[in-house]
Amino acid sequence: MIKKQLLCCSAVLLLVLLSKLYSYNLVANTETPNALPHDSLSQGELLLEDISNIRNTSYFASLNFADETLPLGDKRIEKKMLKHLKEYSYAKRRSHLLHHKALRALPRVAAILRQHGVPEDFKYIPLVESGFKSGTTSHRGASGYWQFMPNTAKAFGLRVDSLADERQNIEKSTIAAARYLKALYREFNSWTLVAAAFNIGEGNLLRAIDRQNEDNYFRLKLNRETGSYVYKLISVKEIIEHPNRHGYRTKTLLADAADYDAPASHGL
Repeated sequence: MIKKQLLCCSAVLLLVLLSKLYSYNLVANTETPNALPHDSLSQGELLLEDISNIRNTSYFASLNFADETLPLGDKRIEKKMLKHLKEYSYAKRRSHLLHHKALRALPRVAAILRQHGVPEDFKYIPLVESGFKSGTTSHRGASGYWQFMPNTAKAFGLRVDSLADERQNIEKSTIAAARYLKALYREFNSWTLVAAAFNIGEGNLLRAIDRQNEDNYFRLKLNRETGSYVYKLISVKEIIEHPNRHGYRTKTLLADAADYDAPASHGL
């Protein structure tokens, strides 16, 4: 009797083992043996693991802010760039909100910047700073589309008092921003440094440059927000100008303003 029970148990165990082996082989055979590696750049899912495959490629060579490119060959810089591109990809955001805001506001901002001789890539600052949302105010007091501090806004021609706050006017604040950016360029002679100074303040940036004896934005050691600032601007530029490359199923938007003549306006 005991022998029969042992034989039955052995048979059951053998059947279970055979079924597991069959399932494993079935799954293995259904996988494509020569599957091509995932093309993250065309699918819009920019994974950090891809860094070793796309270093020093034409894709990275094309990334720039105001025609100032990343120092290629620096793995730390390239990894940081990929991280921010991934953050703004459709796989991460699952929203076309930035594109809708860009379509509505970028042309008028780009037109004003161009009129003042400022590179149009700076039109992405309000998208990063405020999302083109009027009335946005930080805990430090920066407000409006360009997140001007009150004193800086007044210094470049904006009215900021109890009766009016022209930081909330898209045209007037962009004219002030253009003047400020031109002044910063005369100081730093580099548009990436101008963007950094816009974020951290020219005094703070000058001290960092002097302390580190380094005037390349990408190699400077700055606080977390400023150290990521130009990477964010490049990433937003990429998803707006090349949405399909980053997983957005939409045509390139009217982000340039070649034929746009900005009218006076107090909002978007």
